[in-house]
Amino acid sequence: MASYTSFLGLRYGFSRQRSRFTALVSMASMLGMMLGVASLITVLSVMNGFAGELRGRILALIPHAYVELLPAQDSKKGEESARATEALSSDLLADPRILAIAPFVRETVLFSGPYRQQGAVLTGIDISRQSALTELEDFLRVGRLEDLREDFTVILGSSMARMLGVVPGDELRIVLPQVSVTPLGLFPRSRLLTVVGLFEVGAQQDSMLAYVSLPTANRLLKTGGTRGLQLRTSDLMTAPTLGAALDPVLQGRGVYRPWSETQGSLFRAIRMEKLTVSILLLGVVLVAAFNVVSTLVMAVTEKRRDIAVLRTMGATPGDISLIFLTQGLALALLGVMAGAAAGSLLSVYVADLVDFFERLFGARIFDPSVYFISRLPSELLWTDVLAVSAAAAMLSVLAAIYPAWRASRIAPAEVLRYE
Repeated sequence: MASYTSFLGLRYGFSRQRSRFTALVSMASMLGMMLGVASLITVLSVMNGFAGELRGRILALIPHAYVELLPAQDSKKGEESARATEALSSDLLADPRILAIAPFVRETVLFSGPYRQQGAVLTGIDISRQSALTELEDFLRVGRLEDLREDFTVILGSSMARMLGVVPGDELRIVLPQVSVTPLGLFPRSRLLTVVGLFEVGAQQDSMLAYVSLPTANRLLKTGGTRGLQLRTSDLMTAPTLGAALDPVLQGRGVYRPWSETQGSLFRAIRMEKLTVSILLLGVVLVAAFNVVSTLVMAVTEKRRDIAVLRTMGATPGDISLIFLTQGLALALLGVMAGAAAGSLLSVYVADLVDFFERLFGARIFDPSVYFISRLPSELLWTDVLAVSAAAAMLSVLAAIYPAWRASRIAPAEVLRYE
């Protein structure tokens, strides 16, 4: 007898004795819940895939962290600067979370090609150590890092080279943020560089980054040393929290700058976009929850006589509420489980499904010549599945409360007066 409320709730929800219209509305509420949950899980998985694709491409050229030398340290010249930099590198490498270190020089410059001018971030790198820090060499489409050993050579992003109108082997002029004093006045310093390679990651870096060797950068910028150190840590995601632990090691010699300071705004924008889309699509689930309300209201109207009989047999108002809460939750949870299963399967095979439709209709949704990707990326996270399912179940509970409460308020005497 303790479970009769659950039995009656399930019987009311799936009995064949319901009216056809009530059964149709019940089916519509289940399908609406299933479609809402499935679409939300699929969209979140696709957005996870895009975020992972961007993270893999953008952070492929970005070290996990930088240590920018302070002015007092940076002002040292020659052998003194090299010894101080190596000492700082040795101290940092003593931490097991630091896997690799290399010096660098970075400056904002202006490139001038045959067709137009383009601003860029010029980075001088240690060629022998760069492979341990970034994946630049893996994304080279033309040339090798070793080609930078020649004086005044440069590797450009493919988009920048296309905008400047240069190809490997061409020369382009670099204008530096420094001036030269001549008898005719002050002129910005400039120099011709030979393009020896092109890289392409399929992101914004292709149009804004350029690389030269560290000796070439020192000669161009007249730094006489390095501007800082590039760091690779054991875990990319914990690099932003490593600064506090390295403060005693730095001891005023440099400032720790994780990748999140330079690229974090982009990924915060992606997270905000994911949250916004989730809230919007949650409206679909909310509409399905309102269908549960309609189903229960019609069920209460149909079962008024049954409610009255149950009350005369000793059922309490709480029992009546529990019967209709069980009915509403059974319909909703069935839709949530079906939606979670469908959304998970669709998230796993969405790329193959898009490929099938591309072959079927002979069209390309993601043209590699236009977009940076050729397939729809998707990454299913079970935390998203659980969060969406829990939110849908919670909305269903809230939707079922009012009709269940109205059922418990039905007076048996009024219903059975003319029976």
